[in-house]
Amino acid sequence: MLPTLRQLQYLKLLAENGSFGRAAEAAHVTQPTLSAGIQELERTLGANVVDRARSGVILTAVGEEALRRATVILNEAEELVEAAKNAGQPLTGRFRLGVIPTIAPFLLPKALPALRERFPRLRLFLREDLTHRLIASLKAGQLDAALIALPYDMGGLQWAHVADDTLLAAVPASHPLARQTSVTPEALEHEGLILLEDGHCLREHALSACHLKPPKATGDEETFAATSLPTLVQMVGSGLGVTFLPKMAVTAGLAEAAPVAVRPIDAEHPSREIVIAWRAGSNRAVEGRLLAEVLREV
Repeated sequence: MLPTLRQLQYLKLLAENGSFGRAAEAAHVTQPTLSAGIQELERTLGANVVDRARSGVILTAVGEEALRRATVILNEAEELVEAAKNAGQPLTGRFRLGVIPTIAPFLLPKALPALRERFPRLRLFLREDLTHRLIASLKAGQLDAALIALPYDMGGLQWAHVADDTLLAAVPASHPLARQTSVTPEALEHEGLILLEDGHCLREHALSACHLKPPKATGDEETFAATSLPTLVQMVGSGLGVTFLPKMAVTAGLAEAAPVAVRPIDAEHPSREIVIAWRAGSNRAVEGRLLAEVLREV
């Protein structure tokens, strides 16, 4: 005997709401009905999935594992229903797209109107997050596709090319490097290089493309890092150091927010590749490629 989708849904709602009463309300059933469903699930699995306490419910180790697998199964079931509804009509209905922060503010303002015009029945749900969390959500079935940048470990995923995004040097407007037509990676390294915090793939892309090592604190000097590209630009404009910026962000006007000068980097192929990625074997592959095609046009 196997667990039913309804029982797995009850478990998911129970974990999200923390009590049988609230979970039952969310499921639009009575509390005894939901409780009976959980008990049947426990009999099927041969172990308790929740510990019942006055303060609420706590998932057992078996319950945590069951929830992890249930989330994947329920997401796949929802995807099946969406695929059946929209058979032969790509990019209609719900589509959950993840986007990294170093792309979202600069590409989406141009892309969203184009998507709305070409696919008026598309209901796009966007989630902005760091690459590693988007990929985890993608593999768990919580996202249909993700707009990310390579290189990155893409095991278990497929992807379609969108664009090559050149990396540029950004220095304070009054800095001597601002008077040069291009800047070498070595010059940036010796002028107080500031990068995004760990977790932002642009940090690794820039260092890798320019064959540089992460900046380290020396003596009493601190190593600065920024949480976002707008913050990074303000730090450079304030004279705290120099940095790398993606051309996509510069074209969108990011460098105009502070007194900075942007120059080409004198290196071989200083760039990152923008792609749309999806789970290998997903029935969203056709839509992923179609989405990449639209993004290439903008």
